[in-house]
Amino acid sequence: MAEKPHINMVVIGHVDHGKSTLVGRILLDTGQFPAHMVEKFRIEAKAKGKESFALAWIFDQLKEERERGVTIDVAHKRFDTDKYYVTIIDAPGHRDFVKNMITGTSQADAAILVVAAQHGVMAQTREHMFLARTLGVKQLIVAINQIDATTPPYDKKRFDEVKADVDKLAKSVGYKDEQLQYIPVSAFEGDNVKDKKNNMPWWNGETIVKAIDNFKLADKPVNLPLRWPIQDVYTIKGVGTVPVGKIECGIMKVGQTLIFKPGVKPGGAVGEVKTIEMHHEQIAQGMPGDNVGVNVRGIAKNDIRRGDVAGPTDQPPTVAKSFIAQIMVLNHPSVITKGYTPVFHCYTAQVACRIEEIQKKLDPKTGEVKEVNPDFIKTGDAAIVKVIPTRPMVIEPSKKIPQLGRFAIRDMGQTVAAGVCLEVEEAK
Repeated sequence: MAEKPHINMVVIGHVDHGKSTLVGRILLDTGQFPAHMVEKFRIEAKAKGKESFALAWIFDQLKEERERGVTIDVAHKRFDTDKYYVTIIDAPGHRDFVKNMITGTSQADAAILVVAAQHGVMAQTREHMFLARTLGVKQLIVAINQIDATTPPYDKKRFDEVKADVDKLAKSVGYKDEQLQYIPVSAFEGDNVKDKKNNMPWWNGETIVKAIDNFKLADKPVNLPLRWPIQDVYTIKGVGTVPVGKIECGIMKVGQTLIFKPGVKPGGAVGEVKTIEMHHEQIAQGMPGDNVGVNVRGIAKNDIRRGDVAGPTDQPPTVAKSFIAQIMVLNHPSVITKGYTPVFHCYTAQVACRIEEIQKKLDPKTGEVKEVNPDFIKTGDAAIVKVIPTRPMVIEPSKKIPQLGRFAIRDMGQTVAAGVCLEVEEAK
């Protein structure tokens, strides 16, 4: 049997709206999790007075998360629908875990946004919607969850109200009708996750699992120039220098000449692809999404390092002297002013960068300019800024090569902001 096409899906939304319970329910109903284990979790959860968390625990297998009832890490699980095999990324709702959400979402072909029926749109719902849009998630299922807990239960009127609110928000950040699907669900009871039950005779739409089959697979970005960010560099006895990393876009072929930028020495390092390996097997060419180890002739281990990016010599990766970016401030304890120098996390690179100018403050809901050259920006603001890396780094305009145009900004052990690169002034 041929392998089904693969899709990456992230689950986002406000912290208490039932994301983990929904994921647990999907895994349970698609047969990814043995029923006797769930029974064990139910008994354990009841003993701790947290009965409603039993399904979430399927997913939150970290002990600390069970004690706190919060999702911390981005967990990956797979399940199958009729059409796809799906890797599900459960992105945490708490702000201090937003970095995980950014690294999680940037790999996602699609997302499920979970909104609780009784609470509707919350601040975090807005933030996650804007982030998903900024970070390039093109298609969304909106799961209006906990529909069993409305008054009266399974209330169509409440579903319609929340749907209208979410739809307004989605349109304001630029989503279109054909990118959105709305479904009333009870993750806890199992309504409309894999199967319909009889609690909502008014609903004639899809279940979550069926709606996932409506997602379209993104074309692999094979027509873009090759970009291969380096994760690690090994020296293997009798083989030579072997950089390892995930191909973000373009195609890598045996015999190709690559340039690694910025590299340790000025101008980067150049070498020839001798062999490409994936999962310990040699392959003739590497495609976007492939995690490969490559034996490169002509490069010493000390010529390149994690965070360098390889590309073809005729279309080399862009090293930035400065760049203009659109950012969203997620969580800063005070304010961000000119001269602020946090660490930018972009693909595998981590580089301290200085915010040289704050050019415009934007309304995060509409993207309209609110203020030109503001003195500062704070949590909740979106802005256009000019950035100067403190050492050479590769970054590409997200319109041209989105895979290398997204970043998270970290400081003081937390994610302060997220953004995309709009244009680059190249380093000469």
